[in-house]
Amino acid sequence: MDAAFDPWSPEFVADPYPAYAELRATGRAHWFAPTRQWLIPHHADVSALLRDRRLGRTYTHRFTHEEFGRAAPDPAYEPFHTLNDQGLLDLEGADHTRVRRLVSKAFTPARVERLAPAVRRLAAGLVGELVARGGGDLLALVAEPLPVAVIAEMLGIPEEDEERARLRPWSAAICGMFELNPSEEAARRAVRASVEFSDYLRELIARRRREPGGDLISALVGVEELTEQEMISTCVLLLNAGHEATVNTAVNGWWTLLRHGVRPDPAPEKLSTAVEELLRYDTPLQMFERWVLDDIEVGGVTLPRGTEVALLLGSANRDPARFGPTAGDLDLTRSDNPHLTFGAGVHYCLGAPLARLELHALFGEVLRQAPGLRLAAEPVWRPGYVIRGFEQLLVEV
Repeated sequence: MDAAFDPWSPEFVADPYPAYAELRATGRAHWFAPTRQWLIPHHADVSALLRDRRLGRTYTHRFTHEEFGRAAPDPAYEPFHTLNDQGLLDLEGADHTRVRRLVSKAFTPARVERLAPAVRRLAAGLVGELVARGGGDLLALVAEPLPVAVIAEMLGIPEEDEERARLRPWSAAICGMFELNPSEEAARRAVRASVEFSDYLRELIARRRREPGGDLISALVGVEELTEQEMISTCVLLLNAGHEATVNTAVNGWWTLLRHGVRPDPAPEKLSTAVEELLRYDTPLQMFERWVLDDIEVGGVTLPRGTEVALLLGSANRDPARFGPTAGDLDLTRSDNPHLTFGAGVHYCLGAPLARLELHALFGEVLRQAPGLRLAAEPVWRPGYVIRGFEQLLVEV
């Protein structure tokens, strides 16, 4: 295992791509002792393993902790695990099939499409405020408020509820547990946020049972086969996954555009192609972890049952074996672009259409209202690697 892969190094977080190139050049599966994971850097392998049912986000649908050779989670973290383990991202087997089918009945393409006018209106207003200020933090003023407001609108969280303002802090605290070897303090924050967010959603679900509306929670309440915990976990996942993907793609994407001195063509079809390239070029979720449920071979290396794989999405999306000699280049007109940013297989991101809708609106409005956007200061990366993004992005218009 090459020492260049160092997910706790600020230098690596700022630019992991040279280390990925070394990993791809030296093998298909690399054991990384600090996290006890197999690193998988190639597009073909990552794509195949995302679809391989010999891997799973969890193993408890087939094994006890003892049978799998793993310690049971710390009971102090139980609220986080109850919330996380009942969400679509971590369910496996028959439970995943059942919940995804039921949630898909409520989270329909038509429901997402109905949000389009509101998304465009929100994006236009947020960018307009940034322009009126003469600039500021693109992350805090535009990229973060948009997906949080959209999810709040979709879930039917009333504007007068003070909890609306807590959605972003709750999401950030819970997502802290997805980093490699999270600290005790990060775990405590995640547990506290899990309890508070779950309690609020439980109360909101009770309200919607009494007074249903046209929102997603009301639709989920109407799906009788879903448990209350599954509804809560679904709502939290929609916020966390949708928020992180949109925010980091938008902010990392604008940093990429500004750094390269280029702009997408604002025509809808060409802008759509450019957004897909930004999703590929600097992937918001760099790593997706899965357990090995049955021995599996990758490149002549046996990955034994009970170990964990780290599928390096960021590396796969820059693999010349799939994207050719320009894999490391930004090409806003790239048409052949099977990036893995939204995953693949049964865990393909259910919210991908909503994320794309938000990103098209956000990039389109900035291009329209702030064509002269420029960096006001060099940004600083947050310390997290798995969900990789900036502390802020200061711009001028």
